[in-house]
Amino acid sequence: MSAPLLFWITLVFCAGLLAALSLVLRRLYSLELAVPAAAPAAAEGWSRLDELLSMLISLQEQGVSFSGAISREDFGRAVLDCACRLMKCDRGSVMMWDEKDLCLKIVAARSLQSEKSQRLFLKPGEGVAGKAFASARPLFIAAPTADPRYLSPAAGDVEPFVSIPFIVKGKPVGVLNLHAKTGAETFSDYNVKFLGVLAGEASAVLHNMELFDSLQTYYQEMVEALSRAVDARDARAPGRAERTRARARALAVELGLPETLVQHVEHAALLHDVGKIAVDEAVLRKPGKLTPAEYEQVKRHPIIGHEILSSVRYLGTATQMVLYHQERFDGTGYPEGLKGEEIPLGARIVSVLDAWDAMTSDRPYRKALGRAAALGQLKSAAGTQFDPKVVDAFLRVEAREHAAAGEGAR
Repeated sequence: MSAPLLFWITLVFCAGLLAALSLVLRRLYSLELAVPAAAPAAAEGWSRLDELLSMLISLQEQGVSFSGAISREDFGRAVLDCACRLMKCDRGSVMMWDEKDLCLKIVAARSLQSEKSQRLFLKPGEGVAGKAFASARPLFIAAPTADPRYLSPAAGDVEPFVSIPFIVKGKPVGVLNLHAKTGAETFSDYNVKFLGVLAGEASAVLHNMELFDSLQTYYQEMVEALSRAVDARDARAPGRAERTRARARALAVELGLPETLVQHVEHAALLHDVGKIAVDEAVLRKPGKLTPAEYEQVKRHPIIGHEILSSVRYLGTATQMVLYHQERFDGTGYPEGLKGEEIPLGARIVSVLDAWDAMTSDRPYRKALGRAAALGQLKSAAGTQFDPKVVDAFLRVEAREHAAAGEGAR
């Protein structure tokens, strides 16, 4: 089964489970009207169920809606906040398994008194959290100061402690640790079951995030392979792709774009010339001026590139940036003669990056321009060929890049 299909099947399955849980809990909640008002414990139970349901939906939405844009640390903080609210706790942490260092590491924490009261790194089987992780089962410690499984309790660190593992496909991937608040309800079986449901949903979302990361890696490798193929055909210098990627990211960030759009700009900057695969190599490497027929052939490359890439859903708006990267700010570009802000911002960014790369690289028809000459041409074309706002941002990025290169040469 392909990775993309597996990803979407998993998403649908998780969404279905959550929808079923939502339906069951809401039906149970509707029965609250039939419960006598003189049952405060039952009323609190219904309230807790409703709160848990809201948290599960919130976590699921974060994982699905923000996959690729939310870090493990951010998601860990969201899970910990939900758990602390649900259990009315002030202290806790989320630890995730680190495959490189082979240990559990804290990714989110609240009100940890000191490193002694909560180790930052744990091996499987070490301490309560390590034992919960290794056994893949929750562990409850009623009295930390008297329990040898609790590592080096700090002075006064006497609150009951519970550790709930995150399980993905039968394998532990992290733990949720909570300290009971002094004077509050302890971690009863009832409460631990609630935490188990919360940890289960968090585990499902983490699994979806892992699948998304795998897809990201797969598609990123595909983007890089296509970029190398274009560079090889168009006589581009080795290492151009990495420089282009870094510069595209820096320029998009300088212009204040959100992370998802920054990534699309990176992809478009690498793939904007992929349509040249359909252009005769003799035309690409021609040292002299192109004939009108040859120029018309070259002008087709944005359309061809868009056609090649548009079927790849992952690339999203990057395909539009590829299509319009040869448009000019004054409306005299191609393929559609768009003008000003009719041209997608990403395409305006790629246009400047493409021009800078062309000016500062050896081409079949001329040698590379020096930095001062290239900067001069870029500035003179602001407002005609290029968006002045993008040019100004690029000049700032390039100045920092040049200064950093100078520092490195010392």
